[in-house]
Amino acid sequence: MPASPPEPGTDSAYKSRGGVGRVFNAMRYSLAGFRAALRHEAAFRQELLLGVPLLVAAPFLAPGRWQLLVMVASVVLVLIVELMNSAVEALADALSIEHHPLLGRAKDLGSAAVMLALLGVPCTWALALWPL
Repeated sequence: MPASPPEPGTDSAYKSRGGVGRVFNAMRYSLAGFRAALRHEAAFRQELLLGVPLLVAAPFLAPGRWQLLVMVASVVLVLIVELMNSAVEALADALSIEHHPLLGRAKDLGSAAVMLALLGVPCTWALALWPL
């Protein structure tokens, strides 16, 4: 028998509360996510290794602030998409290590998203650095 929905106006015991404490908890959870990605995700480490030098070089290479913005954003987007892909993969592996077509599809879709984000970096940088 499925659980009945909560009464209107009541919150789940797992739902966070508001206030300053929530901000600190969110920061703590985010830092734990970065640590987990660095510890367990080789792809994230590789993309960080490639991305950090690009982020350092961007202010020196960008001809203007809008170009700098899109150059930095393209690199940060890769890291964001990789974190999301890693989350999908971890969740899929937690559900089952057995082959399942839908779990495989979810992992493949995440991988495709990372590939598109990676392809976006050289395209964005080339366009931003193209002389007018």
